[in-house]
Amino acid sequence: RRQAGKNERRRQMKEEQWLEKRVEELADKCRMRDIPAHTEFLNLNEQDIFCRTMQKQKDVRWVLDGGYPMAERKVGLFLPSYAEDQDVSMLPVSCVHILPLNAKFADSLNHRDYLGALMNLGIERHKTGDIVTDGTRAWLFCMTDLAQYICENLRQVRHTSVYGEISEVPEEVLQPRFETIEGSVASVRLDALLALAFRTSRSKMVPCLEAGQVFVNGRLVLSASEVPPEGAIVSVRHMGRFVYRGVKNATRKGRLFVTVDRYV
Repeated sequence: RRQAGKNERRRQMKEEQWLEKRVEELADKCRMRDIPAHTEFLNLNEQDIFCRTMQKQKDVRWVLDGGYPMAERKVGLFLPSYAEDQDVSMLPVSCVHILPLNAKFADSLNHRDYLGALMNLGIERHKTGDIVTDGTRAWLFCMTDLAQYICENLRQVRHTSVYGEISEVPEEVLQPRFETIEGSVASVRLDALLALAFRTSRSKMVPCLEAGQVFVNGRLVLSASEVPPEGAIVSVRHMGRFVYRGVKNATRKGRLFVTVDRYV
């Protein structure tokens, strides 16, 4: 078991080194040729590696975006000199709307169902981003060069016949549903905010921090005492995400009354 753990760590280190090198190559391509360059979709761990690598690349502008404001999986886009800061118009990401052929006989489908159907088409995970679903329909974010292929070949999800069409991002995805949670905390430390958002104790959230499962704006955070900025998106793997809205007021006993919007 100990040897297996060592082998897994070596594998992870090799993957991190490969990603660092790839990010540096893309940054150099953008700098030398003054053209946009991009990664494929990055998960939260990969986004953290991306950000740490780009801290050394001071002369290249970049943005992480997944096609809509609350995206978890994102593409790293390197901006040429003629692009404005935070310009995502060159982002090679499309939205595919997936619908049942007959809504009356459609199954209730979840994220895993859609992802499994895509994997059955031989599509690699780094080619696709988030999948937002309401149970009967889904909006898939994917690399633009793959969108038409998905529309032409995705015909079934579980037992439901479906079809896909490239679409604009709808309002229900641009404006996601939140559950607003308010409460008092001793301080705006990350562990206190996590406990409030997930309705548990601070001590129960510490293992998540220690295991590298907590990200603030795509950056891995290990410290329980971290103070996120207002508006920060906090993601906890296998648990969910929330937006820290800030301090509303202080109680007479010196505690802080804060608000978070948990993504549902």
